[in-house]
Amino acid sequence: MHIGLIGGIGVAATVVYYQRLSAAMAARGQPLELTIVNADVQELIRNNLSDEREAQARVYAKLIERLKSVGADCAAITSLGGHFCYEETVPLSALPLVSAVKPMDAYFASRGLNTVGLLGTQVVMRTKLYGQLARTRAVALEEEIEGLGQTYQDMAVAGVCTERDRALFLDAGRRMVNDLNADAIVLAGTDLNLAFDGQEPGYTVVDALDVHVDVLARLASDEWTLEKAGADR
Repeated sequence: MHIGLIGGIGVAATVVYYQRLSAAMAARGQPLELTIVNADVQELIRNNLSDEREAQARVYAKLIERLKSVGADCAAITSLGGHFCYEETVPLSALPLVSAVKPMDAYFASRGLNTVGLLGTQVVMRTKLYGQLARTRAVALEEEIEGLGQTYQDMAVAGVCTERDRALFLDAGRRMVNDLNADAIVLAGTDLNLAFDGQEPGYTVVDALDVHVDVLARLASDEWTLEKAGADR
């Protein structure tokens, strides 16, 4: 299956999607049929912070039309923060959409995670993954959501993580485990790999990107149908 990705939001997230999806297909011994289109991260940030869901959905719809024109069979958004207008995008989309959020609830439940701590954009943390977790409780450092979200946004735009920011995220995760009884910390922002890759924080970390990539790899290798992947049409 030909996978279409909406990238650029941010660049580091797009790169790691490409790397991990390529590796997953190489491990299967199969070629990857993939097309990536580039969205404007600054436009996304403006629409996200002002809750302009319809406006961002129209942006996505144009990009998805481009993916369809080159033969993509489905589309995916390479940003959990970018899913803030997912429901508005579905009816405008020329292709089935493969959510990065929907698979998370089943993934957490299958691993016995009763409580997860979230790191990501302000909206992701405040809405507890858009309210889509039914079997797992999500927590965040409520009084620090704005600051952590801004730091995450700045890192995503820059495409690099400073040692100060890395220490901030690692400590935030530690405090959610120690103070809020989180069983694991979810990297609910695609660019958080910049802070956590190669680190040993001393607690369980779930990278939401890996869960999404696994679904996309199963589609790309025709192990799963769009229906089994829960794609939205």
